[in-house]
Amino acid sequence: GEYTYFDDPDGATRFEERNVLYAYGPERLVIGRYCALATGTRFLMAGAAHPTIGVSTFPFTMFGGSWTEQTLDIVTGLPSRGDTVVGNDVWFGYGATVLPGVRIGDGAIIAAGAMVTADIEPYTIVGGNPARPIRRRFDDTDIDRLLRAAWWDWPVELVTEHVRTIMSGTPADIEAIADANGLLAS
Repeated sequence: GEYTYFDDPDGATRFEERNVLYAYGPERLVIGRYCALATGTRFLMAGAAHPTIGVSTFPFTMFGGSWTEQTLDIVTGLPSRGDTVVGNDVWFGYGATVLPGVRIGDGAIIAAGAMVTADIEPYTIVGGNPARPIRRRFDDTDIDRLLRAAWWDWPVELVTEHVRTIMSGTPADIEAIADANGLLAS
């Protein structure tokens, strides 16, 4: 998404090649605006799945020839969890990994080294393997304020004007700015 950045000392230009892994199927990786991805953040896509219905999980299909002819339908018939979707203003710590089909809510924080195997609610801090909620950043009222204000969708001029408040203000402050500019969802 716009204004999202990936921090990599070797250069961020090869992000999709080095950090979006096994992207062989129709599933997409969708990343929102203003996200911060630390070095080593990786997204495993559905192509990483192996069939588990039979005796072996070995990926015979990838070796071509008659193995592919005999097994392609098994691999293409694997269930999909759909697109992997990252909301807006999500911060990924160093070396975080996200598994296929996960949805991460706006404002979430993914701790360094976390293995995200399930959906994450907005404004939730998670960590561990598998990633589990550590705490919520705000209460329900404030989360609702932030989601309705959706500062990440504001024109960049308004973001620039209020960048200090976005970084250090309260959810009520953000709600008031959105309301004053006719940008508060009902």
